[in-house]
Amino acid sequence: MTALGRRYAKALLDLAREQGEIDTVLRDVGALSDAWSSSPELREIVQNPVIPRPALKATVDAVMEKLGSSATVRNTVNLLADKGRLGHLDEVLAELDALAEAETGRVRVEVVSAKPLADVYYERLAEKFKRATDREVVLVKKEDPSLIGGVITRIGDQLFDGSIRNRLSELRETLLANGDLP
Repeated sequence: MTALGRRYAKALLDLAREQGEIDTVLRDVGALSDAWSSSPELREIVQNPVIPRPALKATVDAVMEKLGSSATVRNTVNLLADKGRLGHLDEVLAELDALAEAETGRVRVEVVSAKPLADVYYERLAEKFKRATDREVVLVKKEDPSLIGGVITRIGDQLFDGSIRNRLSELRETLLANGDLP
């Protein structure tokens, strides 16, 4: 995370708290974050230094209008555009997610698996992390077929890699270190 992202995220969260709009702002930021992460085109446009600021601002404003973003979120994103810092939107969104989790007593747990898992497995993971962190768990499910099997779990800056790909890699390194492989 960056200081710039933290500064804008904290300002937006403080403003939302002051105006009694925390739930609305967090919902809007979540929708914007989803749009940002699911649209490579949007990221490419926003991070392209050749596109003039007014065009960037209009594009992002159109996205926020379509998402139904509140004036507080729109004004913050427009401020980023005015200051030429729209390319840092991903940092602001990531930092705001972290601050919002702390504010609401939630923790985001990312679970990456080779293929979708049974719901009961996700429920067990959520329960274990809830007991470990004493916070409400928000599971983010992702797929990565290159894992072969197993799961990678990320909570904050901690990574638990229980994938078969990782175990095979560790086995290979051990065999190479012992001179058992050519």
